[in-house]
Amino acid sequence: MQLGIRFFVSSILLGVGLAMDAFSVSLANGLNDPAMKKKRMCGVAGVFAFFQAFMPMTGWLFVHTMLRYFKKFEPYIPWIALVLLAFIGGKMLAEGIRGEEEEVKKEKLTTWVLFIQGIATSIDALSVGFTIADYNLGQAFLVSVLIALVTFVICMAGLGIGKKFGTKLSNKASLLGGIILIGIGIEIFVTGIFF
Repeated sequence: MQLGIRFFVSSILLGVGLAMDAFSVSLANGLNDPAMKKKRMCGVAGVFAFFQAFMPMTGWLFVHTMLRYFKKFEPYIPWIALVLLAFIGGKMLAEGIRGEEEEVKKEKLTTWVLFIQGIATSIDALSVGFTIADYNLGQAFLVSVLIALVTFVICMAGLGIGKKFGTKLSNKASLLGGIILIGIGIEIFVTGIFF
């Protein structure tokens, strides 16, 4: 994929879709600590952003290395992207419909708890590395950075909203994230097959 408007819009939307779990957890974190200072909010959002960037790059490195040796799998990348993103998005939709958002217990947000939250909310992003395997290193890195920036902004908003209004929006976050991920999967599939 060439760098252009479509690349950036797709990357930003991918970041929005992936950040919805972190947004939901940020809402809960904000509710649990209404006195959270801006510096702490930046640290919390930074942890989520780091993991959201780290996971796609890890997946990309794994698949990119494998594709060097197994070029015959390249035609299947659009199919893999569609299946993975549809599965992740479908799972998020189902959780949002059933109201099974990840909840944060009323306890202090320790570094360890935050680390676990960062991994748990970004594990889906690992599979994104598989869907961008045809990107070069610079493009994959740029996508990861854009995902991190979007995640940071969304988590800061989630923390702020959580501090003021609680977790009433958390189930809608998973629904929106699921729809966006399924849409990106379809876009990657259609582009990979027909263009």
